[in-house]
Amino acid sequence: MEKDAIQLRSVTRAYGSGDGAVTALDDVSLVFPRSTFTAVMGPSGSGKSTLLQCAAGLDRPTSGSVVVGGTELTGLSERKLTLLRRDRIGFVFQAFNLLPALTAEQNVALPLRLAGRKPGKREVREVLARVGLGDRARHRPTEMSGGQQQRVALARALITRPDVLFGDEPTGALDSTTSREVLTMLRGMVDTDGQTIVMVTHDPVAASYADRVVFLADGRVNGELLSPTAEAVASRMTQLEAVPC
Repeated sequence: MEKDAIQLRSVTRAYGSGDGAVTALDDVSLVFPRSTFTAVMGPSGSGKSTLLQCAAGLDRPTSGSVVVGGTELTGLSERKLTLLRRDRIGFVFQAFNLLPALTAEQNVALPLRLAGRKPGKREVREVLARVGLGDRARHRPTEMSGGQQQRVALARALITRPDVLFGDEPTGALDSTTSREVLTMLRGMVDTDGQTIVMVTHDPVAASYADRVVFLADGRVNGELLSPTAEAVASRMTQLEAVPC
């Protein structure tokens, strides 16, 4: 098994052409080792979301290569990319994106149904229990708090047992107490279950739950922090945002 969940090699992503071209990522090389929690931070427009989209196979780099669990994404057909995302990658966003008419267990089972698999009730209940919602399986989103809805979204992302779980501001819509609960859960998934997590965030406290923080500025990697504290992250972000473009 590959020791790195994801490798980005000289990844560049440009949009448009000629004078109007914008380079969102500029020759970025990064590795995300298995069973680690990485936070990605940077000022607005630094390329965070583009990095996440390229690493997850949602967007194709203009040049360079992305390798997920030993599979080179460059050159894969749209169908094969779709299958790879479905089977090996999980997503959690700031918006919970739950279907309001479905119960928690029906929302969690949805990725398996879309993949043509019949979800086992036990399998679904186990993943709900894993996120602390074993007793809420039959509740609909409107009957749950924001934190509980995000946990359902987390369970839905985990039902396929993904190699990598990507989070795009997953605690952005939550209050600080609920945010800490979700982050503690994510941290536990890495430490206990060996899950690999890559999370884009603007919050230094959220980033402090990660093993390392990768900083981007103007589409390039601008250093990283290992075993980050919220204070160290906030200080680094202040420096980055003070640099004139």
